[in-house]
Amino acid sequence: MEWLADRVSASGAQAIAGMEARGFIFGAAVSAKLALPFLPVRKSGKLPCDTIGVDYALEYGSDRLEMDPASVSEGQLVAMVDDLLATGGTACATAELLRKAGARVEHAFFVIDLPDLGGATRLKDCDVAVQALMEFEGD
Repeated sequence: MEWLADRVSASGAQAIAGMEARGFIFGAAVSAKLALPFLPVRKSGKLPCDTIGVDYALEYGSDRLEMDPASVSEGQLVAMVDDLLATGGTACATAELLRKAGARVEHAFFVIDLPDLGGATRLKDCDVAVQALMEFEGD
């Protein structure tokens, strides 16, 4: 957790977004350690408030992510934190959703990256810098 907190702190983030579900664990822990707001990015229909959302393609279909737009201030620098970066679909959709809410998203931090699946490249194409604690080669 120390590694994540140090990297997020160095990025200048003003809030942490965690993607459902394991991103809640890592993101909330980093958020608490740095005393920054935590923004949950949830699957459709899970939040008890008005939401904004984005639909995105999965390898086997599609899905939707939602968030409370009032949880972000216009121009707020938000770092994304999650456990695993695979194809990058959920992470890119999260960046799109946060930007739709008015956030600036420049960095994403992961515990594990599976580089052969191309997620880091995909996020870089979405103008998000990627850092991971460890990488595992192979499909």
